Amino acid sequence: MSAKKSSARASTARADAPTFGVEEEFFLVDLRNGRSPGRVPKTFVKACQRRLGEAVAFELQQAQVELVSPIFEDAAHALDTITTLRHQIAEIAQAMHLGIIASGSHPIARWQQQAQTDNPRYRRFADEYQIVGLRGFFCGLHVHVGVHDEVDRVQLMNRMLPWLPLFLALSTASPFWSLRRTGMFSYRQSAYTEWPRTGTPDFFADEADYRRFITILKRAGSIRDGGELWWTIRPSPKHPTLELRIADSCTRAADTIALATLFRCLVSAHLRLPELGAQRSSATRRLIEENRWRAERYGIEAEFIDETRERTVPVAELVEQALELVEPDARRLDPHGSLHALRTILARGTSAHAQLQAYDDALAAGASHRDALRAVVDWLLEATVPGQQLA
Repeated sequence: MSAKKSSARASTARADAPTFGVEEEFFLVDLRNGRSPGRVPKTFVKACQRRLGEAVAFELQQAQVELVSPIFEDAAHALDTITTLRHQIAEIAQAMHLGIIASGSHPIARWQQQAQTDNPRYRRFADEYQIVGLRGFFCGLHVHVGVHDEVDRVQLMNRMLPWLPLFLALSTASPFWSLRRTGMFSYRQSAYTEWPRTGTPDFFADEADYRRFITILKRAGSIRDGGELWWTIRPSPKHPTLELRIADSCTRAADTIALATLFRCLVSAHLRLPELGAQRSSATRRLIEENRWRAERYGIEAEFIDETRERTVPVAELVEQALELVEPDARRLDPHGSLHALRTILARGTSAHAQLQAYDDALAAGASHRDALRAVVDWLLEATVPGQQLA
């Protein structure tokens, strides 16, 4: 929930080739024990700012860091860039016995031991949201896609809402929380609903109607600006983009780019086909929320409710439907085939699957519960930036 840097924002582009940007949130890890460091040395913050400038930002909790990408037009360039940025921040961290992991939750961190970042915005959050704010120790992936000025972003958002649970299912990366196996594939998304103004947004009539809602909240003292609407998708409050916010932080960089490319292609498809997603009923939002719960609980094994056909659809089938829908857009926007990674995710599982497998394998080999959780952290370190490992 940091004040985002403008370099991450996708610029307005032609309707047939929208640009995009990503924001990846990471946990810091003490390489000597696998835990969250709690308080982070100021030298780390200064070193990041010197080397990465606006490409780095910090979150409510000190032990979180965010990488903010430049604006992209090409998915292959995006993958190279975020991979480089991950390596750069990992190098800075390693010099201070720290590592970074991309995951929706930190398997062996306790929120009670975290120190908050000292700036006026976060001090206000801590005072306003109390334990809800203090417990908010989670990491997500945000994707921005540029939308032309002539397009009403709220009406576009309304039409894209049914796709949101798919992005969560494909990104699940938070099966552990506070040293416990949660039974969820995305506990982050479940816990995040403690915050106000989260979850699936309502169907606002248009951008004017949306701005009126923000004005009412501001006058009532509930928010300072539209940046405090923390829904799973929103029109950016500062830039001409539509922002996807539902995804867990993806451990593998290729998964990040696959999801960003899918979102970009779906935006393009909805601009190309004005009738797409235009029909809805009084049940539509509730069914989207039901599918979001199914994604939280079961990930890619979920079956989503299809309102039109009044039946359930496996996630794998929905992925194929999405790929067929965006095929004309992918020919223009994804010539290198970044979307192929979506089928890879279905075949080998998400980060949540790999974390659970690392945990179970360690237990089967005779490890204690805590040592098995350390094995999960070890996997996360290597998968986030190869070469990182616990001491």
